[in-house]
Amino acid sequence: MKHFIKFFTLLFIVSGNIICQGQEIQTLLDSNRVKSSGGYGALTNKFTSIGGQFANLTGIYGGWYINHKFMLGVSGASATNNIPVPSKFNSVPGVLMSYEYGQFGLMSEYVLKSNRLLHLSFQLFAGMGFNTQYNRFADDNEKTFNEYRKSTDWYLVTEPGVNVELNILKWMRFCPGVSYRLAMETGSPVNGLKAGDISGASINAALKFGKF
Repeated sequence: MKHFIKFFTLLFIVSGNIICQGQEIQTLLDSNRVKSSGGYGALTNKFTSIGGQFANLTGIYGGWYINHKFMLGVSGASATNNIPVPSKFNSVPGVLMSYEYGQFGLMSEYVLKSNRLLHLSFQLFAGMGFNTQYNRFADDNEKTFNEYRKSTDWYLVTEPGVNVELNILKWMRFCPGVSYRLAMETGSPVNGLKAGDISGASINAALKFGKF
């Protein structure tokens, strides 16, 4: 028992000395580490596949850009072309239904040698994805989307990628690249698309605008 008392007494004294010395907790976004700060937004387009069919995903992302290296922000994208639903999965018999896919979540990027004309950047998206069905060819898409949609399938999605960036102007960059979307189901799919149908490689292009 005496040994325990001595141990905790010594621990208390050492802890008190550290506090008295005024040592601060170091953090990733410590103000002393942030030497420069900016931000940018990007318009993106992805050529990929959903359920074995071609899909064009248009999106946007942006956020806080730190030390000309690291960006932390948010992202969203959705399919813009017709992705026909196979008849066996059609939620409304006799109606030509289309899949709608979208994803949203956090986006981070790490840029190498940002001031050079050509350089690399690495990105990571992490968030949620969903698919549902709608009648793309109806006169009133909003009405038919609400009337005909089936239960929405949800997925956990992560998408790492790499880009080549070209500095066009001080405030604009063109960024072609590739990425791979990995989806994980959050429940039993009802629309005929499993996680493996959502997962896949993408060929990407983006235009960035902001303070780099």
